[in-house]
Amino acid sequence: MSSNPAPTALRRSLGLWAIVGLGLGYMTPMTVFDTFGIVTGQTDGVVPSAYLFALIAMVFTAISYGRMTRVFPSAGSAYTYASETIHPNVGFLVGWSSLLDYLLLPLVNALIVRLYLESFFPQVPGWIWVVAYVAAITAMNLFSMSSTSRVNGILVAFQIVLIAVFVALTWTALNAGEGNGTAFSLAPLFHSGVHLGAVIGGATVVCFSFIGFDAITMYTEEAKDTKTVPKAIVLALMIGGAIFFVAAWFAQSRFPTLAGFSFTDDTLPEIALKTGGLFFQILFISAAVAAAVASSLASHASVSRMIYVMARNGRGRISRSLSYVHPKFRTPATAVLLVGAVSLLAAAFTLEFVSSMINFGALIAFTVVNATVIIHFAIRHKQYRGAKQVVRNIVLPAIGMLLTGVLWANLHFDALTYGLIWLTIGIITLLVLTRAFRRRLGVTLDDDGAGDPAVITREGAPVDSTR
Repeated sequence: MSSNPAPTALRRSLGLWAIVGLGLGYMTPMTVFDTFGIVTGQTDGVVPSAYLFALIAMVFTAISYGRMTRVFPSAGSAYTYASETIHPNVGFLVGWSSLLDYLLLPLVNALIVRLYLESFFPQVPGWIWVVAYVAAITAMNLFSMSSTSRVNGILVAFQIVLIAVFVALTWTALNAGEGNGTAFSLAPLFHSGVHLGAVIGGATVVCFSFIGFDAITMYTEEAKDTKTVPKAIVLALMIGGAIFFVAAWFAQSRFPTLAGFSFTDDTLPEIALKTGGLFFQILFISAAVAAAVASSLASHASVSRMIYVMARNGRGRISRSLSYVHPKFRTPATAVLLVGAVSLLAAAFTLEFVSSMINFGALIAFTVVNATVIIHFAIRHKQYRGAKQVVRNIVLPAIGMLLTGVLWANLHFDALTYGLIWLTIGIITLLVLTRAFRRRLGVTLDDDGAGDPAVITREGAPVDSTR
């Protein structure tokens, strides 16, 4: 009998709606009001169209994520799927690219909270708020995933309630003749002077809001039943997309132009004030802070699990440290602390600088996940006989690749520049880890042995555990 203790596995504590809630918390429904001014300017006043385009693109990708998480029921998301279906080296670069976005999201939320608190308490140094906030978020993620899920659920519900109140107040204002004078005008979707290129440009901004449905796959090894994860992916995307679209529709109907706004980079406070007065503004900003907290909890949890899985598949002291699971809390402790340390940079960076780097890796991951469906089902397993298999295994993921590719190609120049720099660092890191490709990266999808339908060996061959 081996003297080495068995590795501690993550705790399976998350049900379907807990996972959906984490996805919605990650997506941050309130951001539709923060970016409303920016997207209105880019799209010439058709913000709902930008959300609709992004949602359609994400639906095809969500289907691909759902299918691949059934094949490889492990945390790791696009990194895992690319490693298993294409090559571990490709998987590493996909994971590395995604890591940039996922690491920055907790940092962005800490930065937003810092800005809110600095506006209320200008005499207090911003770094104090960052340290206190990051410490609280890190502690919650470290001690219990189930507690993180419960708090996230409460905060998401608070956001949805305030958005519903906004819709009700706006409906009343529209009926009174303000804005477009009706909620049923098609002007928020299309009007003269609007071009498809502008809508796609706006979609590249709002697709940032959809980053989160894919992060649900990070919780696969903590789901009570891994079969609920594909359903949670689609539910989170569709619920989140509906919230974004409805909120954007009513906001655009009430404010068809930016006339009267003094600050268009973040229109949330003024939208709230113009909609319901000072008291509603206080409530709305409170919901925005709740949104940042919920997103922090969810994004911190998901990226720490990506780091955990990538480290678990590596070799050496650093990999063993980053893949450490606390024996009592059953959370990836070192990875959680690392994400917290990175988030402290919110004390120094600006929101404009950080946000310019987000979306690069996520859109790469989305494109690759669609490709892995074609590679795994159509190429490897020859499942292209008959119209149904052709549509499921080739046509749908190909459409997903095309749409996410269009979004990626229309990213802001700064996002492409910083993203390519980060990718170059990843390539150098891969060369070091593989000794210039002379040593193969291994992939191991270990779990707690709870009877998942697939166990993946280090060579990447799926083994049916039910046989």
